[in-house]
Amino acid sequence: MKLVVDVGNTETVMGVVDDARQTVASWRVSTQVPRTADEYTHLLRSMVREAGFGPDQFDLAVLGSVVPSATEVLLPTLGRVAGGAVLVVGPDSPLPVRLEVDEPRTVGADRIVNTLAARELYGRDTIIVDLGTATTYDCVTADGAFVGGVIAPGVSAGLEWLSRRTAKLPSVGLSQPARVIGTRTDDCIRSGIFYGVVDALDGMVGRIRTEWGREDVLVVATGGHARTVGPHAHTVDEVVPLLTLVGLAIAGEVLSG
Repeated sequence: MKLVVDVGNTETVMGVVDDARQTVASWRVSTQVPRTADEYTHLLRSMVREAGFGPDQFDLAVLGSVVPSATEVLLPTLGRVAGGAVLVVGPDSPLPVRLEVDEPRTVGADRIVNTLAARELYGRDTIIVDLGTATTYDCVTADGAFVGGVIAPGVSAGLEWLSRRTAKLPSVGLSQPARVIGTRTDDCIRSGIFYGVVDALDGMVGRIRTEWGREDVLVVATGGHARTVGPHAHTVDEVVPLLTLVGLAIAGEVLSG
């Protein structure tokens, strides 16, 4: 088994992936709360222990991060908790994927391992829609080339904008409303946010398909809001919320030989 950590700008997702490439445990913590290596060690060790795992059960730990300051703190943490080697995934990692974009070194670790996961799990042209802090659309070819994509404001951005900019409008969470046409202010907001996200997803996927010119494209929704949004989008074929953790585990398999 592998202990895997995906550090995003807002949240850090940690998990355990078994040898069958199944995520058997996962946790989310805030990236924006500053923590020392000792604090991270205590936190992660507690979560791993409560899930029933010990350090002797991990082959290695794999880290993907878009936050350099968090990377520095988590490296010693993962070494202590997993009790062994820690691999860091980045643009220079020797993985069986190609970054066919103008600035490959700026591609985040999450998009790299998502590309790897799509290559290994699906083996077909894929659009990966990652519904996290930002909503990203990654175009991945069947043989593992990341050829570009789209970065759009995330789901939380609309919710935060409404609550900060409109004094009289209540703050609501992301959930499917009972009806599109609301009769209460909070229902109107919930409908606008939810269906705005769903329809934007379908619209963007449609534009990508047309421009990319690929006939048989698989669309996979992942990320923190995938379970809420994905099932209601007509263009989404599969919902795999923790695809990035699986991609990190596969990267660990490759890099460790």
